[in-house]
Amino acid sequence: MAQIFHYSANAYARMSIILGIGAIGFIAWAGYELDRGSYETRQDEARDQPVPFSHAHHVGALGLDCRYCHTSVEESSFANIPPTKTCINCHSQIWNTSPTLEPVRASYRTGESLKWTRVHDLPDFVYFNHGIHVSKGVGCESCHGRVDKMPLMWKANSLEMSWCLACHRNPQRVLRPRSEITTMGYVPPGDQEEIGAQLMTQYNTPDVRVLTSCSTCHR
Repeated sequence: MAQIFHYSANAYARMSIILGIGAIGFIAWAGYELDRGSYETRQDEARDQPVPFSHAHHVGALGLDCRYCHTSVEESSFANIPPTKTCINCHSQIWNTSPTLEPVRASYRTGESLKWTRVHDLPDFVYFNHGIHVSKGVGCESCHGRVDKMPLMWKANSLEMSWCLACHRNPQRVLRPRSEITTMGYVPPGDQEEIGAQLMTQYNTPDVRVLTSCSTCHR
């Protein structure tokens, strides 16, 4: 019987299989990188807000402590969004006729809350407690970045599980004294690993096996 395919068809078939496997691998890699990239996580992307609140001005220039607005951060699982009254404490006297701040004055007059756009929003299946992290010596800057340099708020870190686990596996590299929790640009007065290890003991930080257990964050 005469040969139907030319002998070179074997080479073409092998090449097609190799290229097909390579294409599938590339697509899988590209999808993985896209899922982890800033396009998906929206890291470093400033968000529009009903009022262009500047942390750079309030924290960096004026030196306001984070806890002046986020009053529950030390004992609550969430860092509260401040009520409009907190803004009016100052802005009834300062820039009290600014058109930019009219939404704030309107909110205070009507009692209707401003609809802020959340920047740091974890999935519903993730349990996160601000109070626990603060009490163990994790500074605001460690997760939220240098907010004192942000004219508009953006997400400084991806907040993906791999990023969280990097700290949970080696917490001593980020821990600081509780008195320095809200300090921006904190510089440890010595070796960070050594200081962090001491603070882990002082603040009764759970064992790394507990910190990396699935049930710690997924309940």
